[in-house]
Formats: sequence, C-alpha cells, structure tokens
Amino acid sequence: MADLATTQPRSWRRLRRLGETCLWLLIVGLAVVAAVNLAARLRLVVVPVAIALLFATFLAPPVRWLKDHGWRDGLAAVTVLGAALLAFGGLGVLLVPPVVDQFADLDIGISGGIDRVQQWLADSPLPLSSDEVADAIDRAQAQLSDSFGTLANEVVSGAAIALEVVAGLLLTIVVLFFLLKDGARMWEWTAGLAPAHRRADVAEMGERAWTALGAFVRGQTLVALFDSVLIGLALVIIGVPLVLPLAVLTFFGAYVPVVGATLTAMLAVLVALVSNGLAAAVAVLAAILVVQQIEGNVFHPVVVGRAVHAHPVVILLAVPAGGVLAGIIGALLAAPIVAVGTAVLGYLRERADDSQRVHVQRPRASARAP
Repeated sequence: MADLATTQPRSWRRLRRLGETCLWLLIVGLAVVAAVNLAARLRLVVVPVAIALLFATFLAPPVRWLKDHGWRDGLAAVTVLGAALLAFGGLGVLLVPPVVDQFADLDIGISGGIDRVQQWLADSPLPLSSDEVADAIDRAQAQLSDSFGTLANEVVSGAAIALEVVAGLLLTIVVLFFLLKDGARMWEWTAGLAPAHRRADVAEMGERAWTALGAFVRGQTLVALFDSVLIGLALVIIGVPLVLPLAVLTFFGAYVPVVGATLTAMLAVLVALVSNGLAAAVAVLAAILVVQQIEGNVFHPVVVGRAVHAHPVVILLAVPAGGVLAGIIGALLAAPIVAVGTAVLGYLRERADDSQRVHVQRPRASARAP
C-alpha cells in the first residue's frame, strides 16, 4: 500500500506534465497556423521583406566593409545596392533574350518528350493501354496544375499581377536599402522591445539566425551554380540542344533544396529523348544522377550543412509543406525558415542545458559547504 501511495502521485505528475506539453504544442501549432494565414493575406508585404532579407545576406558584408573604411551609412548602402542592380540588369540583358527565344523550343521539346514517353509505355511489355497511359499522364498534369493553382489563377489577371510585381519589386528595393543602411539599428530597436532580462538572449538568437540565413543563402547559391554548370556541361558534351534555358531552369530550381534541381534537370531528359533519342536521354539521366550524388553527398553537406543543422528529411518535408501553404514562394522560403529555426532552437537548447547544469550543481555545492 505504501508503494502504491508513493507511485501514484509520481505517475499523476508525469501525466500532468504530458498534458501541459500537449497544451503548449497545441498553442504553438495554432499560433503557427495563424501566422501563416496572416502572412498569406499580407503577401504583398511579407514576400518583399523576405526577399529583401535574402538579398541582404549577400550585400551586407560589402556594405559593412565600406562602413569600416569611413563611408557614411547611406552612401555605402546606395553604392552597393546600385552596383548590385547594375550587375543584375547587365546579366538580364545578356541572358534573358536568348533564353526567351529558346523557351518556345523548350516547350515543344517537353511536350514531344511526354508524347514519346506515352508512346513508349503503350508499346512496352507492361500491361498498359494507350488510354490508360494517357489518363495517367493527364492526372499527373492535373495534380501539378492544382499544386500551382494559386499562382496560375493570379497570373490570369494579367494587369493585377503586373501591378503586384512592380509594387513588390519597388518595395523590395526600398526595404533592402534600409536593411543595408540601418539594419543593425533596426535590430537593436527590435531586441529592445523584449524585457530587460531577455534582451541578451533575443540579441544572441537574432545574431545566430542572421548568420545561419546568410550561410544558407550563400551556400545554396554555390550549390545552384554547381548543379547548373555541371549539368550544362553534360548537355553540351552529349549534344542536347537548348542548353542555356535548361541550365537556367536548373539554377533556379536548385534553390528548392533536395528536389528542385533534380526535377528541373529532368526536363533535359525529355528534351534529349525528342531531339537525340533514347540513348542520349539515358546518358543525360545518368549524368544528372551522378551530379546529384556528388552534390548531395559531398558538396552540399560541406557548403550548406554547416548552416542548416537539420536532417535532409526535415528539409524534404518542409519544402512541400511550404508549397501547400504558400505555393511556389512557400516552397522557396521553407528551407531558409528551417535554417533560422534550427539556429534559434539550438540556442534555446543550449540555454536549457546550461540552466539544468546549474540546478544540478547547486545542491552539491551546498552539501560541501561547512
């Protein structure tokens, strides 16, 4: 009876702690859902600010260097931002016209590749009829269209989407300028809103989040260059046409970690199947797999793995979750959010461990005291 009396309160305390944990998880989940819905409604503000933060990770180091050498904050920010805009404009002038000219051929190549795959499956020994293959491809295309349905519906209203793009671009440039000019003071003001005994923790979490975000964006850019350059070289060697638009699609697709570069590079397989035949398509597929293995097992862990202390499965789940919640923008921002989240959670875990060690050491110190 005594044992039952002593174990029952302990089990009750465990059950109460479990209930409190579930309640906090429910509250956090509701807060996340509310934040996502609010961000979706305010996408004309949230998206430009998010893009400005991503670009600021590239441009902040040269601005800081100019400030350290005596330049005024505004002059340093204007100089670096103007140089970046000129560089992007020049790159666009060089790349956009040839890419646009070849995109029509790329669409024909992709459509022809899908038709060739459909015919190959129908003629293969597999028990599939032409109608079944066509229905399966139509369902896949319908699901893909549904996945990006929000964007497609917005694009239909051409004038509205053009106005949103222009407004978002201008807002991004303005926010980026002030981040480069007054970013440190803006963060000091934000951290100052926290209670006095938490300001040091908020400042440290912000510093770690910024460092992780910058490391991730710069590392992912190197990964995108790695994928697009090597896959583009493979296409040149094999003799596949439309190398430039395929390389550009691979570069931008690589900003969606784990799956982006692979999915966009698979378009090259369809183009090779139509223009060069089955052997060239198999060679392109083999080249893509080799590049992805090198990137995923060697290059990506060294360049990006230090910034995102999360298992690739977490990224793999976060990307489609972001796509479901916020479309293409959500898929692009999912990995940076995971990078920032892991940095903040890592600091909170360190603080909890330090606090636990202090509580464990205190009784021993009091016991040794005379």
